[in-house]
Amino acid sequence: MSESPRPTGNPARQNVTFSSAVATAHGHLALPPSGRGPGVIVIQEWWGLTDHIADVTGRLAAEGFVALAPDLYGGNVAHDPEEALRLMRDLPVERGVELLSGAVDYLLGRPEVTSETVGAVGFCMGGGFVLYLAAKEPRVGAAVPFYGVIQGDLPDFSHLRADILGHYGERDESIPPESLAALRHAIKEQSGVDADLRTYPAGHAFFNDGRPEAYDPQASREAWRSTVDFLHRELTGKLNGQVGMAK
Repeated sequence: MSESPRPTGNPARQNVTFSSAVATAHGHLALPPSGRGPGVIVIQEWWGLTDHIADVTGRLAAEGFVALAPDLYGGNVAHDPEEALRLMRDLPVERGVELLSGAVDYLLGRPEVTSETVGAVGFCMGGGFVLYLAAKEPRVGAAVPFYGVIQGDLPDFSHLRADILGHYGERDESIPPESLAALRHAIKEQSGVDADLRTYPAGHAFFNDGRPEAYDPQASREAWRSTVDFLHRELTGKLNGQVGMAK
């Protein structure tokens, strides 16, 4: 994970506050044009709540979701890989999951949210947190890790209720494609869920259009369209076009 971020560090990205088991937390909330829709949690890369993550949150809102990106770093944004690694290591997985569970509480408690469960979409470190959160939190009904980095041991998937759609790069040195077989097997064996883990002829961070050296337009488009359709199907039982929401 040697990519460089495109952060602003602008605290204005934090526009909501909510309670978690850890402490008072902050996040970036985006509402759909209709004002109401299924809830989706967006989980940051190891850089923090950057422009890219805020943009993805807005894009999900444009697709009809009430989208919330919790700020796992409490306003800190890394500006180089060394700082990003330090911030990631300073966030224990258990603490991050507790904060994200508070975000689930907050999102499902908002009157704009129409779904009984939420989706979770995350990138890099956040992709790993998608799996940790879904493994512990039955109110996650759809989990989408983009090149999710697992910190340490795999989670215990025995309480998993969410269907999983994962996106990975075939040239991602931080997540060897052969490791996906073990992940898929663990999920199936422990939960009965058949995880759909897809690979693309791309490298790590292929979805991050703020990084021209990593961004892969075709893989990004394919992964995004399938993600949006998956979230609509799992959270509402309908595809995007069937409910009349704009693409």
